[in-house]
Amino acid sequence: MDFFTAVMEPFRWLVSVIMVAFHDGLAFAGMAAAGGWTWTLSIVGLVLVIRAALIPVFLAQVRAQRRMRLLQPDLKELQDRYKGRTDQASRQAMAQEQMALYRKHGTNPFSACLPLLIQAPFFLALFQVLSGISSAARQNAGIGALGHDQVVQFGSSSIFGAPLSASLLHGGGDATAVAVLAVVMILVMTACQFLTQKLVASRALAGQDTESPLMRQQKVLLYVLPLVFGAGGIFFPIGVLVYWTVSNLWTLGQQFLVFRRG
Repeated sequence: MDFFTAVMEPFRWLVSVIMVAFHDGLAFAGMAAAGGWTWTLSIVGLVLVIRAALIPVFLAQVRAQRRMRLLQPDLKELQDRYKGRTDQASRQAMAQEQMALYRKHGTNPFSACLPLLIQAPFFLALFQVLSGISSAARQNAGIGALGHDQVVQFGSSSIFGAPLSASLLHGGGDATAVAVLAVVMILVMTACQFLTQKLVASRALAGQDTESPLMRQQKVLLYVLPLVFGAGGIFFPIGVLVYWTVSNLWTLGQQFLVFRRG
C-alpha cells in the first residue's frame, strides 16, 4: 500500500460507512435496496453529514469575510500610497504591508476556499470508492464498508437511465443518458460555484480598486475555480457529480443567507 492510499484509506471507510448507513436506513424504510434513488439519496445524506459537520468552519469563514470588510479602508489607503509605483521594490513592499494587514485583522483573501479544502479528501475518497465499483464487482470484493453484494447493487443502479458509476469520459450504460445527466449537473455545479464566489467577492471586496492585486486574485478564483470543476466533471462518475452538485447548492444557499443578512 503506497503512502497516498494509506492516507486516503480512513476517508474511504468513513465515506462508505456513512453511505451504507443511509442506504440501510432507506431500505429499512421501504425503498428498493438496489434502487438508483436509494443510492443517490445515500450520497445526498453523505453531503448533509459532511456539510453539517463543516458549519463551524463556515461560521469562521463568515467572520473572516467580515474582518476582510473591516480592513478595506486600510487596504485602500495602502493602494493609494503605492499607486503609480510599478517598480519591483514597491510591489514587493506593498505585498508585504498587505500581508501584515491580513495578519493584523486575522483574515486572508483565500478564506472562502477553506471549506473546499477540508472537503477535498472526502471528495477524493468518494471518487475512489465509486470509480472502483466496476473492478470490485468483477473481483468479487467490497470497497471500504460496502460489501460485495452492495458493490454489485451500486454497480447496477441508475437514475434517469444513467448508471451512478458511469462517467461522461469513460462511459457506461446508456451513453446518451449519461451524457445528458452529466452535462446538466456539471452546468449546475459550475454555476453554483461561480455565483457563490461572486457573492463572497462582492461582500469581501466592496470598494476595492479593480486593478489591485487582491481583486486580481479574486478574479482568478471567480473564473478559474468553476472552469476547473467544470472540466474535471467529465472524469467524475455520476454519483460524484451528485455529491458535488448538492454540495455546491448547499454552499450557495449558505452564502445567499449571509448576503441577505448583510
